Parts: sequence; structure tokens; C-alpha cells
Amino acid sequence: MSNLLLPSATLEEKQPIYKVESGCLISKNADVTVAYRLELPEIFTLSVSDYEALHSVFVKAVRLLPNHTVVHKQDWFVEDKYMPGFDQGKELTMLSHAYERHFNERPFLQHTCYLFLTKTASSRENWNSLSTLLSRSKIVPKEMMEEKLLTAFFNAVSQFVRLLSDAGIRFTQLTDEDLTGTEEKTGLLEKYLSLNLDDAAPMVDLDFSQGLKVGSKVCQCYSLGNLDDLPLHLETDVKYDKLSTDRTHFAVGFAAPVGLLLGCNHIYNQYLFVDDHQKTLKTFEKKRDNLNSLALYSRQNAINKEFYDLYLNQAVSEQKLSVRAHANLLVWTEQEGDPKELRDLTSSAIAQMNCRARENMVDIGALFWAGIPGNAGDFPTEESFYTFAEQACCLWSVETNYRSSSSPFGIKLSDRISGKPVHVDLSDAPMKTGLITNRNKFILGPSGSGKSFFTNGMVRQYHEQGTHVLLVDTGNSYKGLCELKGGVYFTYEEDNPISFNPFFVVGRPDVEKRESLKTLLVTLWKREDERVSQSEYVSLSTALTQYYGMLEQTPALRASFNTFYEFLQGPFKTYLATEKVRDQDFDLQNFLYVLRPFYRGGEYDYLLNSAKDLNLVQESFIVFELDNIKDHPILFPVVTLIIMDTFIAKMRTLKGIRKMILIEEAWKAIAKEGMAEYIKYLFKTVRKFFGEAIVVTQEVDDIIGNPIVKDTILNNSDCKILLDQNKFLNRFEDIQKLMGLTDKEKAQVLSINLDNRPGAKYKEVFISLGGRVSKVYGVEVSLEEYVTYTTEETEKMQLFQKVDAGMDMTSAIRAYASELREAG
Repeated sequence: MSNLLLPSATLEEKQPIYKVESGCLISKNADVTVAYRLELPEIFTLSVSDYEALHSVFVKAVRLLPNHTVVHKQDWFVEDKYMPGFDQGKELTMLSHAYERHFNERPFLQHTCYLFLTKTASSRENWNSLSTLLSRSKIVPKEMMEEKLLTAFFNAVSQFVRLLSDAGIRFTQLTDEDLTGTEEKTGLLEKYLSLNLDDAAPMVDLDFSQGLKVGSKVCQCYSLGNLDDLPLHLETDVKYDKLSTDRTHFAVGFAAPVGLLLGCNHIYNQYLFVDDHQKTLKTFEKKRDNLNSLALYSRQNAINKEFYDLYLNQAVSEQKLSVRAHANLLVWTEQEGDPKELRDLTSSAIAQMNCRARENMVDIGALFWAGIPGNAGDFPTEESFYTFAEQACCLWSVETNYRSSSSPFGIKLSDRISGKPVHVDLSDAPMKTGLITNRNKFILGPSGSGKSFFTNGMVRQYHEQGTHVLLVDTGNSYKGLCELKGGVYFTYEEDNPISFNPFFVVGRPDVEKRESLKTLLVTLWKREDERVSQSEYVSLSTALTQYYGMLEQTPALRASFNTFYEFLQGPFKTYLATEKVRDQDFDLQNFLYVLRPFYRGGEYDYLLNSAKDLNLVQESFIVFELDNIKDHPILFPVVTLIIMDTFIAKMRTLKGIRKMILIEEAWKAIAKEGMAEYIKYLFKTVRKFFGEAIVVTQEVDDIIGNPIVKDTILNNSDCKILLDQNKFLNRFEDIQKLMGLTDKEKAQVLSINLDNRPGAKYKEVFISLGGRVSKVYGVEVSLEEYVTYTTEETEKMQLFQKVDAGMDMTSAIRAYASELREAG
């Protein structure tokens, strides 16, 4: 038996679009289509109420459209690969380069959403698959519609777009060049016919002889065109079990399983046909009457009659709009042979919607042809079903990929599905849009949750973008990064105790510097419960003024606590005698006696007499590691004063330069040592100086039991960052209440790390901006970043052993990362 050979035809003969003019597609049936590109909400960011609100807006928008209008929503999900930013004109640091190389060609699904609104020239209720231009041998153009009908259509389209825009969906109308292309760029019409969204997509052959083959792409089509294919109830959203817990309901859109969650090349077409509503109801009334007269002969007729009654009653009593609907899934692969794996994957996705997977092999050509932009009027009627607008809109896909911020400033994190890098701005863009009123951040994450990797990554990227960073740590979490950045690292060791020179300044000290030195001297001199008199305060101020005046006249004399102490013993003592200052006004001998341990030869003579004349205000990366002194009654208060003095000096001196102070667990000790006022001042004032204060903690009780956190830090931190909270699951309601998290944010937080990609090493982080925008991101790093950020003692030792052996930090990181890479 010989094969039947079908005659071939040219695409020019059969293609249905007559003309593209003024942004409109005009078909050979005189249908007029307006085309848009849509930006939908990001996946995993909407709550149940958000889905319901969005659905309600869709229904209202559809009701604005005139009769004989087709809404065709076409969502493309195309496999793509992440391309690193090596050629963006700026030199990358070693860690940034390693990050980009780690994600080089990371596969992901690129989502693009198009919306086509078509005004058909006439009613198409009886238009079938044999009526399309693909099947007809002759084309009989119809007369264009009256101008007033087109005007009414365009007005309705404008209202449709405005309504959805107000709901947060961004619209971009496609131009003539977008649709037809140019000599250098392929247009959407050609892209669809080749199933290729590349701007240089070549034209390929279409083969309808055995299903559908587009070039080398073998296609399958799955239709939702019968009521029997659908579940009994359509919903706006469904519970996503992989990210839900027994305490939380994590919602995704009803059509999400055939959207981004379907990991293959596919197009999801959604059609909604607005016919003549009154005509449809009259037709159903006649059918109901016929069934009623035949009910005695068949129980099925009686049941169908009840269905028609129910439909008509709802249409009239609830004023619902009768429409026709259809959805189909076009998937493709370039693999040879029977694509069983693709079939199983697609069927499973449809089954997750509680729908029946029906592969359409007969009408695949007609459905593909109707999917051409502007050709929705050619859709075969037998593939659609009657329903109401509310149910039809449930079939719409409403989510898209995580979007990168357009802001030039930000950090790189990963999206939850593929791990593709996403540029996230947590500071500038949210401030400009009013999401937040300050840049401060509060970070909560128990030990082992990935907190150090997130904070190290954030600090590194901020610093590489020009931020002055001051870190207060209690666990050597930033030693590797500080060494790499050539920063200043202060820590206390028995053979190398912590040492400063707060008296060193460039030029004459300003008012802020003199005030901080007076505060330091008072802290060393007086106990917390001792009062400083006005005369004592004036005497210290005079001493500092005269001391720096002496230094100006004696350039060879070096500023330090030792020389200040000697100045007090000599010239200032003489001055007090000349001025006849009484001991009860300022007891110099008592002052010298109490501060003697900090002078040359004293117990703490190293503390304020560093041999390094560091100008900490100009140092861009400073780490104070306080683990060994956080309980010391003398050293700790002095060091915390120097820390605060350093950052406040940066705030007031560095104009137009971004500043960050990040306080790890040390904030608990700082708050106990009478430093509460500094914390309050910092969090309330830093935003005015282009700065941000960040506090990191890992204990729930730190939030619940500390008024400084509750009343100052939390209230003045518009960005809240949480890592895995499973350890606090039984107490999370307290955290939710104190941090003001919504139920949607609670579901997001408790979904952290529940559905991480198999084989990938990363942790997830939740970020909320002003309580209005919240997402969960992946924190995935390269091996070079891993060895820089690691807090594992054995791994840190191996890294610094290489440094001690003579390697610079960059070479040591590369060498250690290479060893780990080879070890697997």
C-alpha cells in the first residue's frame, strides 16, 4: 500500500494575515487585532486573596469587550541559558567573575506573555476547522466593519488595558516592526511560525502530514476544549504541596502546572470568545425546551435539561456573562523518535490541574494555525465550550519568572525554580518607589541556616559597588572577605591585643570628633552611675582644644593617648593652676590616676596607643571582631565607643558615599553596656546620610525579650530578612506577630528550603520590603565564594595556611577552590 502524498503549498498562499498597520493586525477575514506584551506578577509572590483580586479584574475587563471579540492570551515558555555579564564594559572582581562562571549557561525557562484582542467581522459560533484559511482553496475577503464599530472596539480595548494596568500588570503594545520584523530582526509572526523567539529566527518548513512538525521540532498538542476535560470546580489558585506545610497554604495559580512549573519548551494558549450573550441564552432556552419535551424518553435528557436550567438561572439571576473558552498546550522537542518522556511530563502537569490530558492529533494543525497572532478568529468552534467569564478566566496563566531590578545598584540572588541569577535592589529602587522609608535591615536566622553566606555575599557586593562597610562580628565570619578586600581587621589575641589610636586625626578635629573623645574619656574615668559635672566637662573640652593646638605647633609630636596623658601632666596642669581651678571643679590627679592603666607601662597601654595612624573614616572595609572581649568590663565599652565614633564620623564626613554598618551577635552586648542610645540614634538617623544599619541575630528570645530590638531596630528596619525558621516552628507565631508578617509572608518563610533542587548546594532566604513586596530567593555561590565565606574552622584553617605559606589571599582562594573542585 503506497503512502498518500499530500500536495504542498507556499506559506504566502495560506498565511492568514492580510496587513499590519498602525499596530493592528488585519486578517484576510477582515478581523482586526491589537497585540500587547504583558508583564505578569512573579511566581510564588501572590496570596490567595491576590489571586482572587486579579481574577476579579480579569472578569471585569472581559465584560468591557463588545460582542464578537476574541481574547487570545499566548504564553511562551522557551528553554534558555544564562549568559554571564563578562562583556558589560566593567572589570569584574575575582569573586564576581567566579560567580558568573559558576552560573554560565544555567538552563531556565524564559517566559514571554502576549495578549491579542481580536474584533471579528461577524459571529463565528459555527466556524469549524474546515473553515480556516489553511483548508480553504479560495479566500473571499469580507467588507471591513463600520468605523463606529471599530471605534467602540478600540475604546473597549483602552479600558481593558487601563483596568489591568491599575491592577499591576504592565502592557507594552507591539508595533508594526515587532509584529512583522525588519531586515535585521525577525517579527513575532515569523517567530511563531518557526517556534523560535530569537531575533534572528530563520523560517522553517511546516509539515502537517503526520500531526505537526515545525522545522526539526516535533510537536504535541493537548486541548482543554470539552467540559469533560475539566474538573467539577475551577479555582483561581491551588495549593502547592511542595511548598506548603501543615500550618500554611502556599498558593500558586490554577494554571501554574502548565506554566513555569512545566519544564520543557511549550506554548500555553488561552482563548475566550465573547459572543452575543442574549443570542446564546435564547439558543439555550430552545435547547432546554427541546430536552424538556424529550425528558420522558431518556433520563439523560432530563439531566441535561437541569444543567441548562442551572446555567440559564445563574446567567440571569447573577448577571454572569456567557462566553466560550478553550485552552491548549503546544509542546515540542527536537529529539528523534517517540517523545514519550515529553508526553508523560505534559500529561502529569495537566493532571495536577485535575484536568484530563487529551492529546489532540486531529485538529493540531487547525489549533496551531489559529494560534498565529491575529488569527484567533479562525479558531474552530468545536474545540471550545460554553461557560461563564468567571470560569474561563480561571484557566489563564497569571505568573511569570522572577524579574531582575532595572536599578544599577543591587545584589545577585537566585530564582527558586532554576537557580538563575536575579539582580535584586534592596535599597535604592524600593526607596524611590516608596516601598520602604529607610534602608535598614533586620536579619534573623538560626545557626546553620546559611546566614553567613547571605551576609558575606551582600556585604561583598555592596563594597564592590562603592559602599563603605563597617562590620561588628563575634565569630570571625568575615575574616576571609576582609583579607581579600585589603580591609582593616581588629581582633583581640593574647600576643596581639586589639589596639586603636582614637586621638589620630587628619587636620584639626571637628566638633563631632571632640565630642566622641570626651565621651571616651568620661567612659574611662567614671562609672555608669557617676555624674559628670559641667565644670569637669568644660575642663576636658579645654584640655582637648589645647592639646590639638600644641600638636599643630609641634609637628614632630605624635597624637596618641600617651602624649595626651603627658600633656595633662605638664602644660594642662600648669594651666589649671594659673586659672585657679579647684579640685572639686576638676580633680586632675584623680583623672590621671584612674586613666593610668591606659598610659605607657600600664595594664592596657596598648589599647589607645596603636603605632598605626589609621584614618578609619577613609578605610572602606573595617571589621571589629569582639568575641574575645565581649564580656570584658573595660575593653568592651571602649571598643564599642570607638566603633560608634568611627561610623558616625563616616556618616557625617563621607558626603554622597553609601555607608553600611552591620552588627552581628555583638549587638546584644552593646545594648547591655549603656549603648542603647547609640543604637537608637543610629537606626533613626542613618538614612539621612545615605547609609543603612543592619542587625543580625539567631535567637528568637533576642527579639522577644529585648526592648531595643522591638522598639528601635524592628520599627526602623523596613527590610526584614529571614532564613530557615524550622527550628522556631513552634514559636513562629510570636515571631510573626512581633515582625508584623502577613499570612502570605508566613507561608513564604515556612516554605524556605522545602523544595530545593536535587543535587544543588544552596540555602534559601526570605526578603520583605516594607511588608508590601516579599519573595524567597536562593543563595547559591561559587566554590571561590564558598571558601571565602565559610565559617567552618577546619576549612578556614586550610585557607589561611596557604596565606601563611606566602600566598596572597586571591591566589589562596583560587587554589583551595580548585582543590575542592577536583575532589568533587
